Amino acid sequence: MNTIEASTCLPQNLLLIRVCEESQLPPVLNLMQQLRPHLTDVSSWIAYWKRASQAGYRLWSLKKADQFVALASYRIAENLVHGHYLYVEDLVTDQAERGVGYGQIMMEMLKQEALEQGCGKIVLDTGLNNALAHRFYYRQGLLASSLRFNQVLST
Repeated sequence: MNTIEASTCLPQNLLLIRVCEESQLPPVLNLMQQLRPHLTDVSSWIAYWKRASQAGYRLWSLKKADQFVALASYRIAENLVHGHYLYVEDLVTDQAERGVGYGQIMMEMLKQEALEQGCGKIVLDTGLNNALAHRFYYRQGLLASSLRFNQVLST
């Protein structure tokens, strides 16, 4: 299903829309840039979406009237650490709309999708300095269970 109507499970005036066509990407770029400011132009955004979609990337947006107010992207994956799981790649609510409950709506959609896909858990990463995100995730029932290390490699 590509659109979940407001009458099914969302508050009135909201639509949950699966972004599955290139033409749907420019209107949600502003939201993605709030989370990923290094994404500076629509062509880079489209190129990433095309590559990532081939590897299982899925993107949903929440629309209120004519404005996109939140988005979430994820992949279904499996490894020995987590088993079969849903990995949340991006989750953002428009800065002007935070605190309204849109992030919670997106998390509920992700949890439902994880259950439908037979996933045993939801996994996501967030920066150590992002205390507001940490509080939000704790309220959504997610717990910090590991610390990720990485190293930027120069070529």
